[in-house]
Amino acid sequence: MPHFSIPSQPASGVGHSLPGPEDITRVQLPNGIVVLSRPNYNSPSVVIKGSLATGGLFDPDDKLGLADFAASALLRGTARRTFQQIYESLESVGASLGASGSTHTTRFGGKALVEDLDMLMTLLAEALRQPAFPQEQIERLRAQLLTSLALRAQDTSEMASLAFDQVIYASHPYRRPEDGYPETIQAIRRDDLVAFHRQHFGPRGMIIVIAGAVDPELAVEKVSQALGDWQNPDQPEPPALPQVQPLQANTWKCVPIPGKSQADLVIGAAGPSRNAEDYLAAALGNSVLGQFGLMGRIGASVRDKAGLAYYAASNLGGGPGPGPWDVSAGVDPKDVPAVIDLILEEIGRFVSEPISAEELTDNQAHFIGRLPFSFESNQGIASALLNLERYQLGLDYYRRFPDRVNAITVEDVLQAARHYLDSQRLCIAVAGEGLPGCD
Repeated sequence: MPHFSIPSQPASGVGHSLPGPEDITRVQLPNGIVVLSRPNYNSPSVVIKGSLATGGLFDPDDKLGLADFAASALLRGTARRTFQQIYESLESVGASLGASGSTHTTRFGGKALVEDLDMLMTLLAEALRQPAFPQEQIERLRAQLLTSLALRAQDTSEMASLAFDQVIYASHPYRRPEDGYPETIQAIRRDDLVAFHRQHFGPRGMIIVIAGAVDPELAVEKVSQALGDWQNPDQPEPPALPQVQPLQANTWKCVPIPGKSQADLVIGAAGPSRNAEDYLAAALGNSVLGQFGLMGRIGASVRDKAGLAYYAASNLGGGPGPGPWDVSAGVDPKDVPAVIDLILEEIGRFVSEPISAEELTDNQAHFIGRLPFSFESNQGIASALLNLERYQLGLDYYRRFPDRVNAITVEDVLQAARHYLDSQRLCIAVAGEGLPGCD
């Protein structure tokens, strides 16, 4: 049993409504699994969220989507239970449990009443350690994945985003969709899933968070009992990410999709990683550009004033590597050129002129004011603690967050904008039918 200490109860006060070192328990088990827990006795439920350090980065090109396929198959049957037995166990007590793959990680999560925590942990441990990958369930899952990819091919928003990634991350693993392509999903066999699980699933780099009506000491004990003896000496380290090569000029990529009355476009570049020093400055800037209120400056210009978009907003990624910083919009195909001009104009102004002091203070207040709402549910608490560990932000991150946000200046935002966005070196990706300039 690992050694750990239970934090004392925090003092009353607004500041202590945010998670901090006093009420977050963090324990690393001997096999490397990191467990975090924060109690919430206002709810009779408990939430489990976590991740393993394996994902689409390990997919071979000819079997792209393998990691996601494997994650989606974990609960389709284990060495001890059939898919039907797993489903009935969860359904009988109103619990849920699922897993999915992403580029860097395999994610899992579940929810149950606190008295059913043992059952939830047992099913999770079986799925992670002893998936059976039954052939019949694999084929059913393959059909579902192929259906999803067929729907993706007809979705103008998703295809514009996919085209954007292929341009921005042309020589980077992020160019590859984590759910693969129809031909790569067709190429995956049961032996591939078994081999991927055997090699890549293990405790190294695993994080598990338990939030809800459970004592942190008990939460750690449950994880230790279920997963503390798990070992995989062959589990590889995640591959290093190469640098993203910036574009040398604005670059178009069009995706014709017949029969669509709406076109979707994505304009932008690679942005910061979550651990970049200027991430918060970029996040505040992104809020000004296309999030705050009715989608910030982009929404005001493209949608409200010009009336040329069904929606228009900016988005900032940010994970272990350089996530996208882009503006997306859904428009009438004939209005694509005009909307692109307006977006480029707003981005040009954003990187050449400081935002106003009022814009900065409004968005700082918004960032700080919305933070407590993230912790009103066990799901929110678990997600927040998972991010703390995944990005090594420190247990006091949320306590320090207001001061860090208030310390950001208009010059910081401008510098971050100029660092990542250049109105002459952006990708312009458009998907739809009858797109002007895309013949």
